[in-house]
Amino acid sequence: MVHCEDVINFMSTYLASAQIPDASYNGLQVAGTPEIKKVVFGVSASMELFRQASYAGADLIVVHHGLLWGQEQPLTGLFRERVAFLLHNNINLAAYHLPLDKHPVVGHNACLMRALNAERVQPFGTYHGVEIGYSGFVNQPLEQVVKTLENLCQTKAQVLPFGPEQIKRIAVVSGGAHSLLPQAIESKIDLYITGVLDEPVQEWCREGNIHCIALGHYNSEKPGVWALQDLVAKHFSGVETQFIDVPNSI
Repeated sequence: MVHCEDVINFMSTYLASAQIPDASYNGLQVAGTPEIKKVVFGVSASMELFRQASYAGADLIVVHHGLLWGQEQPLTGLFRERVAFLLHNNINLAAYHLPLDKHPVVGHNACLMRALNAERVQPFGTYHGVEIGYSGFVNQPLEQVVKTLENLCQTKAQVLPFGPEQIKRIAVVSGGAHSLLPQAIESKIDLYITGVLDEPVQEWCREGNIHCIALGHYNSEKPGVWALQDLVAKHFSGVETQFIDVPNSI
């Protein structure tokens, strides 16, 4: 058993969350019991995750997409129900958004690049003034990249195969980052990997001579949550951890 404050301080310090501008409130969002025996990790805050976490005996839930997004919100509707459930069950909730996108070790994008054995990795993809993704070099056919990422993220990818036959340079920005595709085209990227697509993306890819893989917003952001769970489990050996999947193909 450890103090919740110690777990939060460890994650916040490791992810340097205080130094990263973000619409999300990063860190502890809802306070529950001060003593932690079990931490449940998930991608997004939802009642389904909260119920399963409570049933599993969670004292702290850690997610990528939390409840607080930088503005005051009345405690009504679904928002009230979610907060009330956590308070009633004395469960803490913590969230790490951009810090878990961009971290060079446990971040989603770093994990995806590592799975592809990318070389000469460097920051890529500016979002609200912050570089949250990575670019690098690989020597693999498109089909192999797709297979590797589908296996890692446990999903079926959308593929827009409009790039060169030989893939050399790739870029990864997980989640809802289709809008950063023009940055990839400008940077002469051969393959851009993200979470979700929107209508303009197909013709951007055709005209920009670039491949694009979309893994789903949710599924593209499981790897960083898994990595953060492993980190916490190793640092706090007396605390039980568990990842709870609430499947979401979007």
